[in-house]
Amino acid sequence: MREFAYERVASLQDAAAKAASTPGAKFIAGGTNLVDLMKLEIETPTHLIDLNRLGLDKIEETDDGGLRIGAMVSNTDLAADLRVRKDYGALSRALLAGASGQLRNKASTGGNLLQRTRCPYFYDTNQPCNKRVPKSGCAAIGGYSRQLAIIGSSDSCIATHPSDMAVALRVLDAVVETVNSQGRTRAIPIADFHRLPGDTPDNETALEPGELITAVTLPRPIGGVHHYEKVRDRASYAFAVVSVAAVIQRDGTGRVALGGVAHKPWRIESAEALLPNGASAVVAQLLAGAKPARDNAFKLLLVERTLAAVIAQARAHEV
Repeated sequence: MREFAYERVASLQDAAAKAASTPGAKFIAGGTNLVDLMKLEIETPTHLIDLNRLGLDKIEETDDGGLRIGAMVSNTDLAADLRVRKDYGALSRALLAGASGQLRNKASTGGNLLQRTRCPYFYDTNQPCNKRVPKSGCAAIGGYSRQLAIIGSSDSCIATHPSDMAVALRVLDAVVETVNSQGRTRAIPIADFHRLPGDTPDNETALEPGELITAVTLPRPIGGVHHYEKVRDRASYAFAVVSVAAVIQRDGTGRVALGGVAHKPWRIESAEALLPNGASAVVAQLLAGAKPARDNAFKLLLVERTLAAVIAQARAHEV
């Protein structure tokens, strides 16, 4: 790990201003991803700005009946919140499917959204990776691709986004709130927050330099049966090979988002109209144009079977 400076700031705007004006600065929340990357010298910040004392650790009800989740709310506290468990079950289930209990105790809401990929070539500094070193190439293309993207990828990157929480937030139409160094706030729909790789896979989100996540807002509850089904190589502490977040209504309509298949949580709203027709019809449109690599074509069938299981569970729940 390289030498770095460490600072606590007094306000959100101070944090954003310091990050914008200090080359090599990074925010640190729980540190569950950033510190690991610093140890491997994949991330090499020169200045860390600690967000833990800025009052971002509350879950509050909004005027329209939704919830506002502070960026520093831990994954454990968010999953355990009775309002989340009752009205946003897909989110609670997704959080509990992620990492380990110890990591969930530290991992933050904002940090979870900003996780970097677990592509093995990103973590191997002896291999070229356009996310780690822009324009250096992508060793994953033509390499071992079992865990990697089957849709939304590019000639520059086939990595997937690792977050379980983000997939559930996508199906719930969450909004990410931010502030910048001038104190200007933004509300970014979760659909627009994560970027597809294109020619710049290192540019992973819609955040501007120094812009800080302050909260995630959930709209008022939509009812239905909430599910998060995660297929992984072992029962715990593993990232998704494929995951499905779904909210299924009594009439068979609903919403579906996928994890483990793309550079961002994957949802195509037009495909959801086909839910009453079954998983095969939905997946045909949801994954239209998919370009699996040599080792991960099985994900196409795995998505269909996982969604079929979720639909069956939802129907059984309504009986």
